[in-house]
Amino acid sequence: MTPWILACAAGLALSLVGEVRGHRPVRAVGKLAASGAFLGLAWNVGLAEVAPHGPWMVGGLLLSALGDALLLADDKRVFLAGLVAFLLAHVAYAVAYALLGPALPWVAAGAVGMLALGVGVDRWLGTAAGRLRPAVLAYTVAIGVMVSLAAGVPGRPLLTLGAVLFAISDLFVARQRFVAAEVRNRLVGLPLYYLAQILLVVAAAEAATP
Repeated sequence: MTPWILACAAGLALSLVGEVRGHRPVRAVGKLAASGAFLGLAWNVGLAEVAPHGPWMVGGLLLSALGDALLLADDKRVFLAGLVAFLLAHVAYAVAYALLGPALPWVAAGAVGMLALGVGVDRWLGTAAGRLRPAVLAYTVAIGVMVSLAAGVPGRPLLTLGAVLFAISDLFVARQRFVAAEVRNRLVGLPLYYLAQILLVVAAAEAATP
């Protein structure tokens, strides 16, 4: 397990170097390597074979890696495709958490928090999202459901933490795209994102442990 986590960290570091120096090929290679590493970690722990949620988690990871690749481009249409890939990833994760039998009171508490966050995000972005606003709203709903269900899974705080970090990292993606294109968005958002994916893989694999 450790080599894959280290590989993810190394890819992330390379990607951040590319970001700081404005070297797009280095950034792309590092990011794709980091994404490949969390897929490798999922393979290493046998996540696809963990019933009943494992296949859905792996599906979410694959969609996330696809989204990572698509978001390397600046084209609006490609960005929208990346947004759809991540939306479907959140749906896959949400199904996985639902299969783990989340406690409804905690799901409800998470939903209240995510609803408040969603309203705040919509006001924050305002009209900056333009024609992509409906897609952004759909994405916000998907990640809100995902985080709420993760919060309800009993005895798996790392799962909740991973889901929350994923949501926070998405705020930096939104800021980069719609508010202010700055290097610091990725310097903060990317580490949060990859840490989230690692935590989700580890927590989902351990969820099968009696």
